[in-house]
Amino acid sequence: MDGAGGEADERPVSSPGSGTGTGTGAGSGLGTGQGEAPAPDGVETDGVETGGVPGTRIIHGDAALGWEPVRAAFAGNFARRGDVGAAVAVYHQGHKVVDLWAGRADHDGGAEWRQETAQTVRSAGKGVAAACLLLLHQRGQLDLDAPVGAYWPEFKAAGKERVSVRDVLAHRAGVPALDVPLTPAQALDGVSGPRAVAGQAPLFPPGRAHGYHAQTFSWLVGELVRRASGRSVGRYVAEEIARPLDLDEELWLGLPAGQEHRVGRIGDVPAPAPAVSGALRTRPRRDVHEAYADPGSLTRRAFGAITPPPDENDPAYRAGELAGSGTVATARALARFYASLVGGVDGGTRLYAPATLAAARTVESEGPDQVLVVGTRFGLGYMLHGPASPLLGPGAFGHPGRGGSLGFADPDSGIGFGYVTNGMQRGVTADPRAQALVRAVRQCLA
Repeated sequence: MDGAGGEADERPVSSPGSGTGTGTGAGSGLGTGQGEAPAPDGVETDGVETGGVPGTRIIHGDAALGWEPVRAAFAGNFARRGDVGAAVAVYHQGHKVVDLWAGRADHDGGAEWRQETAQTVRSAGKGVAAACLLLLHQRGQLDLDAPVGAYWPEFKAAGKERVSVRDVLAHRAGVPALDVPLTPAQALDGVSGPRAVAGQAPLFPPGRAHGYHAQTFSWLVGELVRRASGRSVGRYVAEEIARPLDLDEELWLGLPAGQEHRVGRIGDVPAPAPAVSGALRTRPRRDVHEAYADPGSLTRRAFGAITPPPDENDPAYRAGELAGSGTVATARALARFYASLVGGVDGGTRLYAPATLAAARTVESEGPDQVLVVGTRFGLGYMLHGPASPLLGPGAFGHPGRGGSLGFADPDSGIGFGYVTNGMQRGVTADPRAQALVRAVRQCLA
């Protein structure tokens, strides 16, 4: 959901619909995938060709007994929904039950996607960045209801004295755009972004309305983490999230140079017609279409806070620690991260105390979004289940990334979910490929 790559031309919602059913779930623990549902025509599974069509994909990995519908839906994403390279992982009650990958590591060709392949997940990483502030609060190092200016005095400028840390996480800070956009180099220099946001006058009344801070979220969260902890947001993720979860080589906010070889290239790919993909035919509302078409709208300005759009495959971008759009991860890492928020992973680490978990998924902002135009629901740094961003059920929370990737947790069923793709399709909050996988998880829990 970040603005890189020209998201100003995207529709904010492209939803195939959702349900809210949850259940107690099938068994946990990865198996061999025996008894799994057949793959759709034209898709190979576990090295056995099922369709005999040139260019088909082999589905690698495992799905535990009872989780075969997720494998079938994942295969369907390649056969019918236009995936080029992707991975999906699911944790249930703290144990991994799905770990699948297929296709090419690069959206435009290249080597095969491997088990360790990671991608830039755009705004699907916002939930990881939000966890930094929530962990600081949990440890008594940050007060969510304190003014941002208590930690970052320069932010008090231009009428923002009363903007709280809670407002930042709930997209109520009023600064989703910049009067003067930053260049890609400025966005990454660690100084220009925080300075620009601190000096920006509010574009809607802070605390009394909300609007998705697509790009400015990076500098708001990154600077708050630095001021409260003395560490960069990327270092905080590495030391307080990735390391305790054994994800040092699967989750980064600021990719080390030595890991570049593991990351594929993301880029735009065409979405199949609804008649082929099975997605519902939808048309954007007139006001949504106009907001994305108008260069002067808050929508376009928010997604254009970095102009021109940066090259997201540039090593400098991947290393840049942009909290709102620059996280690099495997699907397995996203699923394990979210599983750790709602319970112990593999009998071990749990990141959120019960009170922090409750706060993260409590509705903070709901209704018309000043940027996305449609109605949205936010907790503390997370999108909540709803029409704009269908997740697994009413208690689920997480974050989609513009073009496809998705990570979320559902405390009611004990699910941690991660889907990562390199093929960016048109849409912002409800990609048909991710939604097909969510429906499959729901089926497994029924």
